[in-house]
Amino acid sequence: MRTCDPGRVSDNDPAGPGDGLVRAGAVVFAVGAVATMVTVIPLFIGAEPLPTAAYVVSMLMGAGFVIAAAGLLRGMAHQRRAARAAQADRPVPGRGVQAR
Repeated sequence: MRTCDPGRVSDNDPAGPGDGLVRAGAVVFAVGAVATMVTVIPLFIGAEPLPTAAYVVSMLMGAGFVIAAAGLLRGMAHQRRAARAAQADRPVPGRGVQAR
């Protein structure tokens, strides 16, 4: 008998829609988080603040969050469409199909 562990992902699982956006969003978020730490450290140690470009790179943290959220929404929409299509394939009792 074969058991299914939902916490484990096999190497054969294909990437779903939105997975790439989530991964890209995580990378962009990480770059923005590192940039935020780098721009805040000089303020704590009393050094001269970094140029404006460093603060602009810090804004990537929010952009990464938005990209990842878009990937999650895309994946959710795909799952809802797939569930709706699977439900449409099943006959519904009381709508012209006899229940047994």
